[in-house]
Amino acid sequence: MYDLLIIGGGPSGTSAGVYASRKQLKTLFVTKDWGGQSTVSPDIQNWIGTPSISGDQLAKDLRGHLEAYAEGVVDIISDQTITKLEKTGETYTATLSDNSTHEAKAILISTGSQRRRLSIPGADTFEHKGVTYCASCDGPVFAGQDVAVIGGGNAGFETAAQLLAYAKSVTLLQRGPAYKADPVTVEKVLAHENMTGILNAETTAVEGDKFVSGLSYKDLETGEEKTLAVTGIFAEIGMIPNTNFADGIVERDQYNRIVIDPWTQKTSANNVWAAGDCTNVKYHQNNISAGDGVKALEDIYVTLKAK
Repeated sequence: MYDLLIIGGGPSGTSAGVYASRKQLKTLFVTKDWGGQSTVSPDIQNWIGTPSISGDQLAKDLRGHLEAYAEGVVDIISDQTITKLEKTGETYTATLSDNSTHEAKAILISTGSQRRRLSIPGADTFEHKGVTYCASCDGPVFAGQDVAVIGGGNAGFETAAQLLAYAKSVTLLQRGPAYKADPVTVEKVLAHENMTGILNAETTAVEGDKFVSGLSYKDLETGEEKTLAVTGIFAEIGMIPNTNFADGIVERDQYNRIVIDPWTQKTSANNVWAAGDCTNVKYHQNNISAGDGVKALEDIYVTLKAK
């Protein structure tokens, strides 16, 4: 019987794991991968305290930090996922992908999410060679260049706003006849002199040689095929939270993100907390996720040991 089961090896789960070990909270830590979404980024420039770090190195650092404190307190199981989570009386039982089962008094879900990926010719070929899914991680690399954003929701326009700080120009493509972002956001971002928005634009292919040199799109009003010369393509077409295993345990919103109390990170289920990109927080960043993981662990410790 564990005091706590932490699910997920990204910034939120690892931060919580470090705090759990220092507080001597008997914990089982389960993750399939370390580092979260940023492992694909060649150069992360906004991880506080480190001006520049690769996603791969960030993952190694997170794992190393937890392992340095884990002995005798936190049991780590890597390369496994949770396939089922069940409430058994006052505790929870988790089934792993190797069919083993483990019981804990409390759960912290920090399984993150995955970005919905472009499914057009060239998207996979040029990933990390001009195609990217993280403006905060990779945006500064494209300073002084012409770039495109695919997606007309709030995330797309917020990405465009970030890129306008250093890109030569930003063109946003929306597949439908209207932008989905808040009207005030649309108006403010499109007012920038280096910003262009294109409606009814269905992106059809990524072009390039060794690196991205442009993209092709279809004008859905005229049927005409057009090309746009850009060296960077930022896809903001949605997120897929990794929360299916928690179905029936915790409340999720219409996007399958776990609904939390932002004051404590508590979910709708007794003794279940969640942190990071799998939750319905407004902003998704490594630093925010790490802080939310710590916040959750502090509340978990007080709940289990002091209440």
